[in-house]
Order: sequence, then structure tokens, then C-alpha cells
Amino acid sequence: MINKKNLWFLTLFSLVLVLSIYYVTMPNEIFTSNNNEIKDEEEDKNVSTEESSIIAALKVEDDTEVMEKMNELKEKLTNVDISTEEKNSAFEELKLINKNSSKEETLEAKIKEACNCDNFVKIDGDNVRVVLNSEDSSVTSANNIMRLVQDEFSEKMYISVKFN
Repeated sequence: MINKKNLWFLTLFSLVLVLSIYYVTMPNEIFTSNNNEIKDEEEDKNVSTEESSIIAALKVEDDTEVMEKMNELKEKLTNVDISTEEKNSAFEELKLINKNSSKEETLEAKIKEACNCDNFVKIDGDNVRVVLNSEDSSVTSANNIMRLVQDEFSEKMYISVKFN
């Protein structure tokens, strides 16, 4: 007598067998032409996105770090066992992260408008790091960006500009 487990095993085994026979009997030209087309498309994409991939990678990395830090702080805020002072400091840190994120987005928009290029801005205390994807990597343009960034802050900031 065949039980349910044996029936399922036979069904799945026969399906895998049929698919493998179908795969083996297919002509080789199908696989090689598709692979060549895929490689050509990937090379075209790599050329166009390679320049901005550094900026995108920096943004993704920063977003994940910020989200992890915010989740940790939110857990502290909702934890019953933590003291009020610790909750207050976690709340203040959360406000600072939100303020910095907002300021970074504002600066990125202003730099994009002024330089017409992709950019990444990271604020860490009194340090501001700017990474630009621009062909114009002159001292004058870096100085203009530093002035643009400093105008957004009331206190003195240490600004670094890097061109890619």
C-alpha cells in the first residue's frame, strides 16, 4: 500500500526526472546565445552605472547604519527596564539622527542644484563629508561646495570634499 509520503516522493522525483531530461535534450545554441546577450547587457549597464555606483553604495551603507541605530534607540525607548535618564538620552540621540538626516538631504539637494552632479553627504558631529561624482574636480569647485555647506550651519564645521 502506498502512503502519502511515498506518493509525494514519487511525484516530485518524476517531475525532477522529466525536467532534467528536457534540459539535457535542449540544443546548446539556446544557452550560449542567451549567455552572450546577458553578458553584453551587463557590460552596458556596468559602464553606465559604474560612476554612480560608489555614491549609491555609500547611500545604501549609510541608510542601513542609520536604520540599525534608530531601531536600537527605539528599542531602548520602549524597554520598561531602562531608567528615565537613559530613555531621555536615547530620545535626544534619535532627534539628532533625524536632524542630521534632514540636513544631509537638504545639502545633497543644494549641491545637486549647484553642481548638477550626484553626491553624498554625511554629517558626523562637527565633520561633514561630501563625495561628488563630477568631472570638474578643481580646487575652486571644492571651495564653492565647502562655502555652500558651511552656510547651512551656524557653528564652524570641518568639511571634506572628495571627487570620484
